[in-house]
Amino acid sequence: SIHIVALGNEGDAFHQDNRPSGLIRTYLGRSPLVSGDESSLLLNATSTVARPVFTEYQASAFGNVKLVVHDCPVWDIFDSDWYTSRNLIGGADIIVIKYNVNDKFSFHEVKDNYIPVIKRALNSVPVIIAAVGTRQNEELPCTCPLCTSDRGSCVSTTEGIQLAKELGATYLELHSLDDFYIGKYFGGVLEYFMIQALNQKTSEKMKKRKMSNSFHGIRPPQLEQPEKMPVLKAEASHYNSDLNSLLSCCQCVDVVFYHPDVKDVVEAHKIVLCAVSHVFMLLFNVKSPSDIQDASIIHTTQDLFAVNRDATFPGASQESSGNPPLRVIVKDVLFCSCLSDILRFIYSGAFQWEELEEDIRKKLKDSGDVSNVIEKVKCILKTPGKINCLRNYKTYQSRKPLWFYNTSLKFFLNKPMLADVVFEIQGTTVPAHRAILVARCEVMAAMFNGNYMEAKSVLIPVYGVSKETFLSFLEYLYTDSCCPAGIFQAMCLLICAEMYQVSRLQHICELSIITQLQSMPSRELASMNLDIVDLLKKAKFHHSDCLSTWLLHFIATNYLIFSQKPEFQDLSVEERSFVEKHRWPSNMYLKQLAEYRKYIHSRKCRCLVM
Repeated sequence: SIHIVALGNEGDAFHQDNRPSGLIRTYLGRSPLVSGDESSLLLNATSTVARPVFTEYQASAFGNVKLVVHDCPVWDIFDSDWYTSRNLIGGADIIVIKYNVNDKFSFHEVKDNYIPVIKRALNSVPVIIAAVGTRQNEELPCTCPLCTSDRGSCVSTTEGIQLAKELGATYLELHSLDDFYIGKYFGGVLEYFMIQALNQKTSEKMKKRKMSNSFHGIRPPQLEQPEKMPVLKAEASHYNSDLNSLLSCCQCVDVVFYHPDVKDVVEAHKIVLCAVSHVFMLLFNVKSPSDIQDASIIHTTQDLFAVNRDATFPGASQESSGNPPLRVIVKDVLFCSCLSDILRFIYSGAFQWEELEEDIRKKLKDSGDVSNVIEKVKCILKTPGKINCLRNYKTYQSRKPLWFYNTSLKFFLNKPMLADVVFEIQGTTVPAHRAILVARCEVMAAMFNGNYMEAKSVLIPVYGVSKETFLSFLEYLYTDSCCPAGIFQAMCLLICAEMYQVSRLQHICELSIITQLQSMPSRELASMNLDIVDLLKKAKFHHSDCLSTWLLHFIATNYLIFSQKPEFQDLSVEERSFVEKHRWPSNMYLKQLAEYRKYIHSRKCRCLVM
C-alpha cells in the first residue's frame, strides 16, 4: 500500500462558491492509474469517524496497490488532535502541501504552521508543493524599508520556490485543475514518487525475507532482458564527391570560361557557381547590383569577367544546338590559366587553401602572381557587406569544409532562377536544375543523358509521389539533409528514394522511422493508429531490408502490445514464426509466472514482488 498525506487549503478564498473539487479528489477521479468509482471515493471521504482530523480517500493504483490518502485542509483541525496528526505524517510515504496562489493566508498557514511540523517529522519522505490557481490582480510588494505592509494579494513563484528549497521539495504550479495539470503534470510527479515508494518497500521486504529465511517454497521467475535491436549504420555522405564528379564529367554544362590567348576552355555550371559566390550571381543576372549593394563585388565582377554574345567558337562542348552554353571571357590571363584548379577547389567545398596554392604554384612560378590569383579567389568568395574573412586563409586549414552548397543551394530550391527543367506533380509545377539532379541521382543522370523522352523535354511529369514528398526529395539532393515530420512522411520519402535509387536517403528515412518509434512510450504504442504490420510490409516491398528486420524485432520486443492489435493477424507465417521465437516476455517466462502465482495462492502466501 501507499500512504499519502495532503496538507493545506488549495481553495480560493475569494471564489469559494465556484470552486471546483479539490486537488486530491480531482486526481483520484481522473487518473487512469487509479481505480475506484465515484461512489466509493465519496463513501471513503465521508467516513471520518475513525480519524476525524483528516478526510480519508481509498482507491487502488497500478491495478492492485492500495492507495490511502489523508487530506487535512485546515490547521485548527490538524492541531486539535496532535497525536493522530503526528502518527499520520510519520507513516506517510509521500507528503503533498497545497495552497492557492490567490490566498496568501493559506500560504502563510502552510509556511508558519505545517512546515515546522513536517521538518521535525520528515525522514527522507518526498514532498510535493502544489501552488494551485492562476494569479489575479497581482501587485508588486512594497519595497519601502519603512513600510511593513504586504500589498501583494498573490503568492509569487519566488516565494513558492523558496519554500520548496527549505524542504528539498518538488515545486509545481497548477494553473487549473484540468486533465493536463492534474493528469499529466501533478499526476506524473506523484506517480513517479509512488513508484519510488513501491520500489523501496519491495526492496525492504526482499531484504527482510532473505534475512529471516522464512520463505522455503519456489522462487519467482526471473524476467530476462529483451534481445538487442539490430543496429543501423548510417551511410557516409558523398555530397562533395558528387559535385566533383559533375565537374570532371562535364555533364549539363551551361557556362564556358575562356581567354583569347589561352587555348583551353573551362566548363562549369551556373547553379554551383552562384551557390558559392555573389560575383557569379551578378555575372549571370541572378541578382542585380542594387540587390548586392557591395562595390567591391561589383568591381571584381567587372574586372575579371565579361559575357561574350558573339557566335560560337571551337573548343567548347555543347549540350544541344538549341541551348548552347554561355561564353564568358576571363580578362586576366593568369587567372584563366589557373581557373580549372580554382573551380576544382570551389566544387570541393572551398576550404583546401594549401592544395589550391600548391596547384597554382605549379603553373605560376612568380610568387607575386600566385598571391594575386589567390587574392582574386578570396574576392570571389566574399560575403556582401562584410570584411573579407578569408584574408588569412591558412587559419582555415584545420577546419571542416565551408559547405557552401548545402546551405546556399537551398536558395535555388523550387525557384525558377537558372532552372532548366520543370516537374509536373499533382497539377502543380516544381522548377529544378539538371546539373544538381544529375550529380546527386544516378537515375536522373541516366534519364537526362540517355535516349529517353526526358533528355529533350523541359516539362517532366512525375507520378506516384505527392508534391510535398517530392519537394523533400529535392531538398535532400540540394542540401544533403532532410527531416521528415513524422513516420508516415518518412515512409513516403523512403519510397521516393527507393524509386530513384538514392540509398543514403533511404537510410536516413529508416533511421528517422526507428528513432520516432523508439521514442514512443508503451502507452502511446498501444493507442496509436499507425499500422506497424503495414509499415513492415511496405519496408519489405521497397527493399528496405534493414528497416524490415528492425521492425520484426520491434514487434517481438513489444509482443504484449502488438499481439492485441487486429493487424497482428496479417503477419505472414514466416514473420509470425520469427516474432513468436523472439517474443518478449517469452512463453517460458509466462508459464513460470502462472505456476508461481498458482503456488502463492495455494499456500496463501504473500508475493515477494508485490
